[in-house]
Amino acid sequence: MTDTRIKPIVMPKWGLSMAEGKVTGWLKPEGTAIAIGDEIVEVETDKIAGVVEAGDAGVLRRTLGTPGTVYPVKALIGVLADADVPDAEIDAFVAAFAVPEEAGAGEEAAGPRYEFVDTPAGRLRYARRGEGEKTVVLVHGFGGDLDNWLFNIDALAGAATVYALDLPGHGQSDKAVGEANLAFLSGALIAFMDALAIPRAHLVGHSMGGAVASASALEHPERVASLALIGSAGLGPEINSGYTDGFVAAGSRRDMKPVLEQLFHDPGTVTRQLIEDILKYKRLDGVDSALTALSANLFPAERQTHVLADRLKQTDAPILVVWGETDRVIPAAHAGALEGRATVEVLPGAGHMVQMEKSGRVNELLLDHLKR
Repeated sequence: MTDTRIKPIVMPKWGLSMAEGKVTGWLKPEGTAIAIGDEIVEVETDKIAGVVEAGDAGVLRRTLGTPGTVYPVKALIGVLADADVPDAEIDAFVAAFAVPEEAGAGEEAAGPRYEFVDTPAGRLRYARRGEGEKTVVLVHGFGGDLDNWLFNIDALAGAATVYALDLPGHGQSDKAVGEANLAFLSGALIAFMDALAIPRAHLVGHSMGGAVASASALEHPERVASLALIGSAGLGPEINSGYTDGFVAAGSRRDMKPVLEQLFHDPGTVTRQLIEDILKYKRLDGVDSALTALSANLFPAERQTHVLADRLKQTDAPILVVWGETDRVIPAAHAGALEGRATVEVLPGAGHMVQMEKSGRVNELLLDHLKR
């Protein structure tokens, strides 16, 4: 019988494609009392560096993951236990621990990581997780893709059927972006929902994706059960065009690295592999023209073309607004644009990619939002 006073800390699975991760450093020493949500250990994947937060409370009795070492998903890297649990019982727990079968080949056999659907806006890539009664659609930002939700999609899948798509011009979706305006992107989102027979969904949008979700809610209110806007465009006029223009112009690792570092509170979050993956995407046919057109039409000269806050105040759907306090792309002050109409939370220690840097808290907020 399992001793419930002993809780494993395992290598997390962040997103559909993660198979292993590298422990880069422990943030707490052995013997530290840990509360739920405390940041315990830093992990680096082939996509990004992140922090594992405690899902249980207890004392950190073992730090098994060696910094610099790669471990498979769900491998035991640490142990939490009540202070009165004997060391011998913890040793026995460690010796008996086995990586769950579903963390390996069985999960790969369960189905494809990504799928594609043909729509009037082109062929779009997406991921689907969960089987819940509610439906959530995750919409990424400028230059991003569905992997921007790798710390969130599985957490939300416990409460809903969750879709994350690559917008036109992004990821592995078709690169044509029509007139490269908000109406086209919003239409593409609704076309995606039509193609997959999604009558109504909770839309979660990050950055440009927040403006896309907002426009969809304004033009098709019957299709939107709620809005969650994360570091969202469309709530105020200012934007750091140095980021969007820099992203479009960067063609080398040296140029791209400082651009991507603007996305995070901790610039060290940007890995070499993340930079290489984005440069590889940017070399695809059609990407340069798509991003250039979108940047010029949506974010010219440090301004946002569309400010939707006043119109959103007149809508009926529940709205959640989440921001990183040190956002260097879109000012955190924009979070107050819907004050009184929306639930608003600004998270310290996070930048523009707050859904990655503070994924535990963001997931809590989203799950609570879905209950409304």
